Amino acid sequence: MTETATNRQLDRICLILDALEFGDATASELARRTGLSTSTAHRLALNLVEYDFLRRESSGDFSLGRRFVRSRLEIVGLSHLTQLRDTTGETAQLWIRRGDSRICVASVDSRHELKATLPVGASLSLPHGSSGRLLAFDAAALSSVETRGWVESVGLRTPGLGSVSAPITQKDHVVASICLAMPLSRCEVSPGEDHGALVARTAERISQAFADQR
Repeated sequence: MTETATNRQLDRICLILDALEFGDATASELARRTGLSTSTAHRLALNLVEYDFLRRESSGDFSLGRRFVRSRLEIVGLSHLTQLRDTTGETAQLWIRRGDSRICVASVDSRHELKATLPVGASLSLPHGSSGRLLAFDAAALSSVETRGWVESVGLRTPGLGSVSAPITQKDHVVASICLAMPLSRCEVSPGEDHGALVARTAERISQAFADQR
């Protein structure tokens, strides 16, 4: 592909991405917004889905994908994570799914000397941990979220540590999870019983704030 052809392709991709800043769209609507032919808009959109720049909804509409979800969630979620950490004293994290793993995209560590912590960028295999079970769409985890709003893990991934997680959703899709992690020695009952309601409310606030930015 020549440099001119490459630049033209990049220009078209940028048109597609910019068009979706105004909301989800079908291929024909993308064509209208960008001035591209419907076949070209559809082909480019499908290519971008393969690389997680776009997502194909069940309705057939295209929306911005996980690569954009990650950067926006970092911006939206950080203040909420900080408030959650300050209220509970425990480490608050934000996780997204990437293939068969989950990636930590934001973390605010506990100020306690003894704490549960992982660096931003850490990757853990699914479905271990409360966020891992949630992002792997584990049936028992989803049932717990439906009935209580949260799912917990008590020493399952790391002995002596526990966590409670709740989903961040967009249009009924789980796009990420918020996790509060702690040593079990500081729990009065369990991670979920102690902090689950607050974690669920925080996840709802992040979901709403993320939706408001779109």
